[in-house]
Amino acid sequence: MEPTVLHVVSLSTGKDSEATLCYALETQPRDSIRAVFADTGNEAEEVYEHLDYLEQSTGVPVKRLRRSFDEEIARTRARLALFASGEKVDTRGHEDGPKWTKEAAARALELLVPTGNPYLDLCLWKGRFPSRMAQFCTQFLKTEPMVEYQMDLIDEGHIVWSWQGVRRNESERRRYAREFEEVGGGLFIYRPIVRWTAQDCFDAADAYGLKHNPLYSQGFTRVGCMPCINSGKDDLLQVARRHPEHIERIAEWEKLVASVSKRGLASFIPDPDRDAHMNKRGIHKVIQWARTGRGGKTYDMFRAVEDEGGCSSSYGLCE
Repeated sequence: MEPTVLHVVSLSTGKDSEATLCYALETQPRDSIRAVFADTGNEAEEVYEHLDYLEQSTGVPVKRLRRSFDEEIARTRARLALFASGEKVDTRGHEDGPKWTKEAAARALELLVPTGNPYLDLCLWKGRFPSRMAQFCTQFLKTEPMVEYQMDLIDEGHIVWSWQGVRRNESERRRYAREFEEVGGGLFIYRPIVRWTAQDCFDAADAYGLKHNPLYSQGFTRVGCMPCINSGKDDLLQVARRHPEHIERIAEWEKLVASVSKRGLASFIPDPDRDAHMNKRGIHKVIQWARTGRGGKTYDMFRAVEDEGGCSSSYGLCE
């Protein structure tokens, strides 16, 4: 019997992945399509609601993946217990920067327990938040769960085409993204929209009769994490204005991650001021910075104006 070809579409509910799903639905047998969403645990409610909408509108079930860090946290707790007991611990290959004190290890041991939220548990295990230079959130929360899911399908005897909504003009890093790659072992990578523009993606969803993620109409330029560590001033302001509960959630996360960190400090978004320590700015101060003009020194009255009504799409979706 010949192996079945399955088309696995990585879905984030953003414009690019939605357009990729539309393209798959137009070109491939519906029963061969698998839509997969990697749930980071740091998402807006609109993302989950749009997932449900896409599932109902297309008839394609969406597989939700959530990474567990229970084992990693258990191993870290075992090491912390040794530090907390005062025993001499071999730290070669494990420790860099500040060393664990007996008191700090005891404090971390008390608070370092799995919460069930993938993003928070990852940061608790690492003792820090991701950064642009160490963006381990993508690896652990999205890439690895997606690869594991596809490898399981291959082990079941399928050939897997991994559909990725990547566009070359989206960023300099993706400028040379290839449209097709044969990884081997029955796995292929397909990026059908590499030459598309953002408007092409919106047009594809329109042509298929699908609505766009409502976050775009709220002024967000990206609809991934809420917020993302790569968020700029505009997106950070939109989060603060429209979803202040997420800012408060991040503030609580900062306190918890700091409590299990050797440094005793943790900031979700590093301080834009290179002269300041990266962990000395909390999310509330970052929002204050987002209200400033270029250079981050002068308060911008126009940026700070609260305007939550109506559509403020950066892509002209309300015209």
